[in-house]
Amino acid sequence: MKKVFVQPGIAFAAALLLSAPPLLADSDSEELAVVQAKVAGLFSGIQPENIFRSPIDGWYTVRKGATVAYISADGRYLLQGDLIDLEHQVNLSENSRNLARAEMMASVPETEMITFSPQEVKYSVSVFTDIDCTYCRRLHSQIDEYLAQGIEVRYLLYPRSGPATSSWSKAEQVWCADNRNEALTMAKLDQSFQSASCDASIIATHYEMGQNVGLRGTPAIVLQDGTLVSGYLPPLQLVEALAAATP
Repeated sequence: MKKVFVQPGIAFAAALLLSAPPLLADSDSEELAVVQAKVAGLFSGIQPENIFRSPIDGWYTVRKGATVAYISADGRYLLQGDLIDLEHQVNLSENSRNLARAEMMASVPETEMITFSPQEVKYSVSVFTDIDCTYCRRLHSQIDEYLAQGIEVRYLLYPRSGPATSSWSKAEQVWCADNRNEALTMAKLDQSFQSASCDASIIATHYEMGQNVGLRGTPAIVLQDGTLVSGYLPPLQLVEALAAATP
C-alpha cells in the first residue's frame, strides 16, 4: 500500500479522547483492529496502537504527541482541527493534547532534566528553554521568585536553531557540566563555566519532545495538567495559571 507523506512536525499518533468510552466490546475491538491496520498502512510513522475510537461514530482519533487528527473508518477522509462538544462547551481535542503533554512530561526522569526546586513544592512546571532566547533568560533571571512562590521549574534544553549550531553546543556544554544548574545560570549570563566531554544525546531527545508537545517558541511552559503556555509568564501570573489548572 502506498504510504502517505506527512510533513515533519505534522505526523500523527493516536490516543483515546477523554470523553470516549473506557472499554470496547469484542466486536468493536475487531473493528478497531481492522481500522488500525488500515490507517497505519496509510501513514509512515503511525503504529496500530496509535489509533483509537473518537466520540463520533465512524471516525477514529489519531495523535502523535500533542498533534491530533481524525480519520474516517474507511481511511478516505482526514480532518485536522478542534473537536468541540457544544453541549458541554468543551474542546475535546485540546483535552486530548493536554493529556498527551502531561503523560510525556511525567515520563521524563528527574535525572534527564535540570531542576530548580523550592523547599516546599506547591506546583511543578516543565520549561523548554533556549540558552540564547531573550525571554528564556528573563524567566531564569527570576528563578528565585518562582521558587519563592513554591514553583518547581524543570528545564528541558531546546536550542531553537537546531543541531550543529552555537546554541546547541552551549546546551551540550551545560549538560556535560558537573553542576548543571550553575552552568545553565552562567550560560544564560554569557559567562564561562567548567564543562567536559560526555554523552549529550539528551539534547536531541529534549528537542524532539519539544516538537511533540507542539511548542511554537521558547520558553514553552507545560503545566502539571498538560496545558501549554507559549511564552514567558511572570511568577505571579504563572501561579495564577497553575492555581486555575489545579483541580
